[in-house]
Amino acid sequence: MPYYNLPTLLTWLRILAIPLLISVYYMPEHWTLWHFTRDFVATLLFCAAAVTDWLDGYLARKLNQTSAFGAFLDPVADKLMVAAALIMLVQLARVDAIIAAIIIGREITISALREWMAQIGAHKSVAVSMVGKIKTVAQMIAIPLLLYHTPFLGLPIQKIGTWLIYIAAVLTLWSMGYYMKVAWPRIAARDRKRNKKSGAGS
Repeated sequence: MPYYNLPTLLTWLRILAIPLLISVYYMPEHWTLWHFTRDFVATLLFCAAAVTDWLDGYLARKLNQTSAFGAFLDPVADKLMVAAALIMLVQLARVDAIIAAIIIGREITISALREWMAQIGAHKSVAVSMVGKIKTVAQMIAIPLLLYHTPFLGLPIQKIGTWLIYIAAVLTLWSMGYYMKVAWPRIAARDRKRNKKSGAGS
């Protein structure tokens, strides 16, 4: 059963980490484990979730346990984790709301676009682009830096994370424009076909 294999279990654990990440910032500072700061614990949770994102895909291929359910759940878990972390960072005043809105809005838009393209048998037209991959890397480095927040080894962690999340936001808009450009001919063709049918039936 794809619902209970190891890769899918890791994906479920990534989803379960979301309320843990959020709850870290709602507990008293002295409740955190072994006197680590809330920022450290939140960063650790996010990084662990990011590792399981790579690991579940690797194990699914290695153990030949790929499934349609796993392919559906994996990107959902990723987007939920990123959205939860960004919303938390907005509340902590470490990320501008407009940046979070751009990144989350893009994920919703592209997910809907991919679903629609899959329904018409053209899902390969909106495959992940290189710009999208670079955006993901910048985003996945920026978020733990912003969660950690505190300077480390003399490095301005917050400033580096802020620049990276700005870069991720720019690449987010760029990649969304690319996907829309690729998908638009299909959308226009479907509209023309629908209009011809309605015209013929009138």
